[in-house]
Amino acid sequence: MKEFIMQPWPWYVAGPLIALTMFLLLYFGKNFGVSANLRTMCAIGGGGKFSDFFRFDWKSQIWNLVFVLGTIIGGFIAHHFMTPANPMVDISDSTVLALQELGVEHKGFLPPELFSFDALFSLRGLIMLVGGGFLVGFGTRYAGGCTSGHAISGLSDLQIPSLIAVVGFFIGGLLMTWVILPYVLAL
Repeated sequence: MKEFIMQPWPWYVAGPLIALTMFLLLYFGKNFGVSANLRTMCAIGGGGKFSDFFRFDWKSQIWNLVFVLGTIIGGFIAHHFMTPANPMVDISDSTVLALQELGVEHKGFLPPELFSFDALFSLRGLIMLVGGGFLVGFGTRYAGGCTSGHAISGLSDLQIPSLIAVVGFFIGGLLMTWVILPYVLAL
């Protein structure tokens, strides 16, 4: 039986859809970003009693919460109803070799060395989950938004701080991939 190889949507479909979404957000005066939803959820939960940061009109951000809910539902549907039993990602031979050198076998969409309960409760899994979560959370607050907010919405608005943040995201990603990750995976 032939293996099903997952491929992303072609650029000529995904790109115009992202552009259309951005034009609509700009037209309605909205900013896109996923990390802002954490602030909204804290405000809904009463965080304004403890910090002025959470005192704002959270009802104006309900549309963004609906977007995140749609993302979660879409991910669930895609995983449970649209993903084949043994999906493979088509990656280059050099990437497969580089992953094997790090101890990660190319066995499917989510390598069990990184995405399993055994991996989660290992030292490297905890470092990646807790350490990575802390760095992402800190970086998101420090940069004033997440990658989607800066790279999609901020660059569409031609904001210089978003350009600086996106350059920082890429530098951080390269450092993580080529400098830090090999050491963490060696644990």
